[in-house]
Amino acid sequence: MNDSNGLGFYLPGALLLVAAALKAPALYRNPRDELLRSVVTLLVLATAVFGFTAIPTLVAVNRITGIPNAAAPVVFSLLTAFSGANIVLIFRWSSGPEDAERTRRRSRLCTVVTLAVIAAVNVLFALGDTPVERLRDLDTYYASTPYIREMILLYLAAHTTAAVTMTLLCRRWAREVHGPLRAGLTLIASGYVLNLLYDAAKFSAIGARWAGGDWDVLSAEVAPAFASVSALLVGTGFVLPLVSQHVTGQWNMWSRYVRLRPLSRELREATRHSINLAGGPWTPIEIRLTQRESDIHDGILTVSPYLHAAVREQALRRELAAGRPADEAEAVADAAALARAVVLWGRARGGPEPAAPRAASPVLISPNTPSGLVRMSRALATSATVRSCRQSAAPEQGTPA
Repeated sequence: MNDSNGLGFYLPGALLLVAAALKAPALYRNPRDELLRSVVTLLVLATAVFGFTAIPTLVAVNRITGIPNAAAPVVFSLLTAFSGANIVLIFRWSSGPEDAERTRRRSRLCTVVTLAVIAAVNVLFALGDTPVERLRDLDTYYASTPYIREMILLYLAAHTTAAVTMTLLCRRWAREVHGPLRAGLTLIASGYVLNLLYDAAKFSAIGARWAGGDWDVLSAEVAPAFASVSALLVGTGFVLPLVSQHVTGQWNMWSRYVRLRPLSRELREATRHSINLAGGPWTPIEIRLTQRESDIHDGILTVSPYLHAAVREQALRRELAAGRPADEAEAVADAAALARAVVLWGRARGGPEPAAPRAASPVLISPNTPSGLVRMSRALATSATVRSCRQSAAPEQGTPA
């Protein structure tokens, strides 16, 4: 390739390595997840491809092994493995649970074929003779050398087959999905179209050599340009949905964490946890959110003896009569009963001895879904009905009714 310092390859490789690192913890927690394993494998192979196709790395491999052009079968093997991993990932990415067995069969077949091509590439290189180091034009320089010629043609044939397969699979699946996934698939398909142009340039240059011509510029300059842009598009196409999923997941958790703040504040005095897992400034949002939701459920359980069905039903009727949707009306009713219960619990707790509420009317509330908690939290902060119930409980004396 023309990038003599390798930055054009090392920088994209570093980006893909970061993406692999983001997925590694999830794979450690779920080692049997085939889709996740395929994603991490693909990202690691992509990192290796970028790293080993840089000119400085090619030179280093040749020097370390002491074999001229030893880097060639390494690069061809990595590119073949990367192409196979692409196909396996698309198989697993696009299939549902009902297609699990068929997906495994197709993935195994693709893996076996990929390994067979890699083995053949290395055997052919070992059988051939490449005494002169060629970093940019090995394909055309050894186009007529026994065994090396077959190695090059085998690699290009496998690469072309993978490019056609990936283009068709990605375009077909892109028609069925939307958002970042569709954008990623479109980028991957576009990258593999450029891969086909790369293969066409290589085949043309080799054919010209066989015919006695000199189209080496296609192999040494044009094809690498296609490959560079293709690698960028394919890498971005795979990373985009992954990064988008990570960012969206983090945003949703932070959003839920913030929206639960009114409910958390309402129950702050009633929470009973002994260990605060989310106390540090660098605590991950997953732990912060889990702590907050746990505290909320703990607080609801603490004040539950003071939650009264009559208060909830009255608030529910009022909200439904005002035309509020059923789920929002129920959230307001739960919040109203909870706000009143917190006041009563606090007064009983501050007295000489907490009064025992009558057991006939209490009702336990605790939304079973995150969205239910968020709706109740929003009602605590904004609902006039909730404020009214909270204020009505303040002047009461004696045992709660």
